Amino acid sequence: MNRFILLLIAVILCAAPVCAQGLGGPSSSDQPIEITADKTLEWLRNDKQFIARDNAKAKQGDVSIAAQTLTADYRDGDGSGLEIYKMKATDNVVISSRENNAYGDMATYEVDQGLAVMTGDNLKMTSPDQTLTARDKFEYWVTDGRLVALGDAKIIRPKPTGGTDTLRSDKISALLKENAKGQRVLHSMEAIGNVVITTPTEVITGAYGIYKADTNTAEIKGDVIIKRGPNILEGERAEVDMNTNTSRMFGSAKTGGQVRGVFYPNSEKKSGGQ
Repeated sequence: MNRFILLLIAVILCAAPVCAQGLGGPSSSDQPIEITADKTLEWLRNDKQFIARDNAKAKQGDVSIAAQTLTADYRDGDGSGLEIYKMKATDNVVISSRENNAYGDMATYEVDQGLAVMTGDNLKMTSPDQTLTARDKFEYWVTDGRLVALGDAKIIRPKPTGGTDTLRSDKISALLKENAKGQRVLHSMEAIGNVVITTPTEVITGAYGIYKADTNTAEIKGDVIIKRGPNILEGERAEVDMNTNTSRMFGSAKTGGQVRGVFYPNSEKKSGGQ
């Protein structure tokens, strides 16, 4: 999940002051930014705007953003040159960083807010080991290090042994924090509303889920149901420890802490379960 941060950082063509931070973040600020377009590259001084039209592309190092139109709005800085405060890419937007890509119809970056947003009919982010899609939008809050996918958000991760693991929810939010090397890595991930986790052997549903990377554990709350073939386990809250591959189900106060399970003898053998 931490790879997705690189995709949306690419909309930061220049932060304030101009070009203080490049496409790939602070580490690439000393690299040149190359902008190309099939039609025109305009500098509208009266409007304080740059516009690249028709198959436009901005590239810095191994990070790039391509669209039919790229627009940058700027203001006069305080003796520090131009300050670009808003970037916008429209039509067939593709943001790339090495083997990672993001696709949408429009991407904007509000420098003052530190907010990057991508929208479109077929929103998708891809990396070698997973794909993230959403119906409404992707948001990346640069300062907070939070990436949000809104509207039928879904993460699909192929398994080396075959099949896929899928997380689906109304909203998926990932929080990234700096490690000892100064790299932003996944700290925690939340799934909010109509959570469905599907693996080759199980389906888990609930209202809310959170994963904590430092402990490699997850918690699911709200009418939790775990289905494995015909076998069903029901409760109010489930804890999953990925280190030990163990799960615990808990009941609610309304049921006196009671949980419910229905198990069919030999069902694991019949379904090929482990």
